[in-house]
Amino acid sequence: MRQNMRMGKLKRQLVLNKGAEKFIFRYEQGGEDELLDALVEQAKSEATNFDWFDAAVLSFKLTQTLIGKADDLLRSGNDAPAAP
Repeated sequence: MRQNMRMGKLKRQLVLNKGAEKFIFRYEQGGEDELLDALVEQAKSEATNFDWFDAAVLSFKLTQTLIGKADDLLRSGNDAPAAP
């Protein structure tokens, strides 16, 4: 997963290398639902070699990234002083 900032919005991308083909999906933070929709549309399409297994691999990778970010937030929240 790659990140990059442009005009204040965090941009991310997922990349799948499949043989000679490379599938790149770019999305903004908070647009993960739209990314999942795009993975489904690509898997449904017969125009590419992107299949349901590929969609599952990338959605798993996305989920792992989101879990990692949630863990980071929880850990950083534990460092904050408790409210009285």
